[in-house]
Amino acid sequence: MRPFGALTSFSEATRIIDASIEPIPRTETIRIDDGLGRVLAEDLIATRSTPPFNRAAMDGYAVKAKDTFGASRESPKLLNVVDVLYAGSVPQKKVAAGECIQIATGAVLPAGADSVVMIEDVARENSRIKLFKPLYPGANIALKGEDIKKGELILKQGTLLAPAKIGVITSQGMRRVRVYEKPKVMVIPTGEEIGELGKKLRPGQVYDINSYTLSAVAKESGCLPVKSNIVSDNIPEIKATISEALKSDFVIISGGSSVGERDLLFGILKEWGQVLFHGVQIKPGKPTMFAMVRGKPVMGMPGYPTSCMMNAYIFLKPALRKLAHLPPKKELTIDARLGERVLGSVGRRQFLPVMVEADIAIPIFKESGTITATARADGYIVVAENTDTLERGEPVTVTLF
Repeated sequence: MRPFGALTSFSEATRIIDASIEPIPRTETIRIDDGLGRVLAEDLIATRSTPPFNRAAMDGYAVKAKDTFGASRESPKLLNVVDVLYAGSVPQKKVAAGECIQIATGAVLPAGADSVVMIEDVARENSRIKLFKPLYPGANIALKGEDIKKGELILKQGTLLAPAKIGVITSQGMRRVRVYEKPKVMVIPTGEEIGELGKKLRPGQVYDINSYTLSAVAKESGCLPVKSNIVSDNIPEIKATISEALKSDFVIISGGSSVGERDLLFGILKEWGQVLFHGVQIKPGKPTMFAMVRGKPVMGMPGYPTSCMMNAYIFLKPALRKLAHLPPKKELTIDARLGERVLGSVGRRQFLPVMVEADIAIPIFKESGTITATARADGYIVVAENTDTLERGEPVTVTLF
């Protein structure tokens, strides 16, 4: 059995991964309907002003502001209603002195008018209104180009398309937009002990968990995951699978990263490329491996589900988000008190899954082979290297999943 070499610190491991990842340059043009969550691959310049005309910002009456000067409840101004304008209609008349036109929100402001009196500030009497409030020119009007001016930069390259950003794009009449392609991520489960879903397990086997959870993490991180068949513990099969996987943008291998006699991954990756670290000073997840092979990042993840899932959160997600041009995820944290005593680990940083009830963080880590620890957890706490113990009731920060 080959032992681990010197373990890499958590901070150094994250630095190495980040320094090795470059966002993919490939782009594609998609329908705006499919734009949510995608990243713009070009600056967008306004081709038209928004709004494209002066329009009413309120339901009411289009008037000349000077006709309203001096109006009050005690001394209202009287104006003749000469037309009605609805949103989408084109004005046929202009507003002359002493006149007004009833207008709906969003309708084109008619010529001659320079303000809109709100409907609640008037009293209608047949074809006349009593106006009780003076207005200033421009009141209750959205001017042409007030929101967006033709020729201005409206969205920068690298913008993540949220619903409001999509609204900005469609205000310009654009039906298609150029975005970065989603990176292709190959997920390879390894090990004789892993069985395919839907098939009968042989004695000593468990169903494949990791390739499905890792694929979900990849999809959540803006990538396109592809799962390979389960690879047995023999060098030719592993090499053939990895060689094919290197056609993708990122390779994730579950299992085979430890130091047992049948853990062959290290030797293969070292033969084909550069293993940048193998073994990290963390718990769980020490056997994590990261390599660059033929210009592609390859991450070897622990086979145990909890170790694999925790490392997916702390190492894999940031790497995949950078690959996909997504901004770093803003982690949500809450303050809590520890629900029970926790033992530290000499020289290793711990990432401990917890449930949160009220303001109590309850550790639920059992052992690395379980999946329920992360499935039931609301988040995790970090126990710093060389911490002796954390006592029940101590304040902790929970990073939410």
